[in-house]
Amino acid sequence: MSFRMLLRRALPSSALLVALLLGVTVRVEAQFPFPSQGPALTPKQMAPFDPSGYWVAVVTEDWQYRMMTPKKGDFPGIFLTPAGQALANSWDPAKDEANGDQCKSYGAGAIMRVPTRLHITWQDDRMLKVETDAGIQTRLFHFGPPTPPQDAAPTWQGYSSASWEGLRPFGFVMPITAGAASPPEEGFLKIVTTGLRSGYLRKNGVPYSENTTVEEYFDSFKEPNGDTWLIVTSIVSDPVYLAQPYLTSSQFKKLPDASGWDPAPCEAK
Repeated sequence: MSFRMLLRRALPSSALLVALLLGVTVRVEAQFPFPSQGPALTPKQMAPFDPSGYWVAVVTEDWQYRMMTPKKGDFPGIFLTPAGQALANSWDPAKDEANGDQCKSYGAGAIMRVPTRLHITWQDDRMLKVETDAGIQTRLFHFGPPTPPQDAAPTWQGYSSASWEGLRPFGFVMPITAGAASPPEEGFLKIVTTGLRSGYLRKNGVPYSENTTVEEYFDSFKEPNGDTWLIVTSIVSDPVYLAQPYLTSSQFKKLPDASGWDPAPCEAK
């Protein structure tokens, strides 16, 4: 028997091969159906979890740097450039108070590490509002194409662009599109913040500059006992004062109501 005849017997015909492949495709699509296209959902309707409500920070790491003001020059775990080290070592809280800069450690680069309570609400269908009782700060998360105001002055909280991101078939991570017929069961919130005033990563003057970008990921889960948690992973990148990005993960526990909500102004030390 010739080699060609052996191949013909060993391999299915092209038509059969196509049929087999189509059969596999049908079975895969049946097991992992792609979302059908329906009326476009707003970011509020697309939310894979509900971030609204009252939350309290649960400080389980870096306690001595978050619950108390560290000494000048004490900044382990944060890798600063020479310029950043010089600025951190010259920290003067009295000067910050005199200049009206008491809120330097309450900007978007640090506010989620501050021992605080959060009040998260939907300002409208395309904007999340995050209020803190520590420092009385307000952050606005804008969904949609990034459109920061042109030539706007830097602020403590800057301009934050938001997007829902979620799991798709075969484990690929892709943005959740507005054409989805219903919100996914899993997903997280991505926030990118720019347009910041220079501030402090820690209360003892560890600096970040106006060139800083803060990238955050909000995720939520519920424990068997019913407790709901919000995990905020933050990556602070600054080419001026940081020798490498500063990564943190902060935990917040959901509260049943506004009990304990106690707005207090910024403190320089």
